[in-house]
Parts: sequence; C-alpha cells; structure tokens
Amino acid sequence: MPFMWNRIHKTEENFIREISDRVFSYVCEFYQVEDVMDLSQDQIEEIIDFRDNHLHEYSVMQAGFSDLISMLESNINNIT
Repeated sequence: MPFMWNRIHKTEENFIREISDRVFSYVCEFYQVEDVMDLSQDQIEEIIDFRDNHLHEYSVMQAGFSDLISMLESNINNIT
C-alpha cells in the first residue's frame, strides 16, 4: 500500500488557522488595539508593506498576513 495521509487538507487548515490567529494576535499587541478592525489606514498600509517587502514570499506566515489583509480590505469595501 502506498503512503497516504487521509484528510491532509484538515491538517493544513489547522496550520493556517493557527498562523492566522498568531498574526492577528501579534498585530493587535503591536499596535495596542483590541481588534484588527480598529487599525488605522496607515497601520494597514504598514502591514501590507511588511508582507509585500519584508516577508519572504515562501514564508509560512504569508497565509496569516494574507488572511488579515483580505479581511481588512473586505471590511473597507463593505464600508464604502
């Protein structure tokens, strides 16, 4: 029987969730806000700059920062 990992996508989802949770927590702690939705536009731009220009493109943290930025951009689009 060849090697296989049943439901590997669930394991991957758990890792991505953990990474996202840590990114969200760190960002809130760094900017001293209760919720990421409390970030200013300047702070959001700093986070985008960090992801795009300082974080290696293959970093596992990319998933968490991309989740955060997508959520923030979605919220901004829903407001306007």
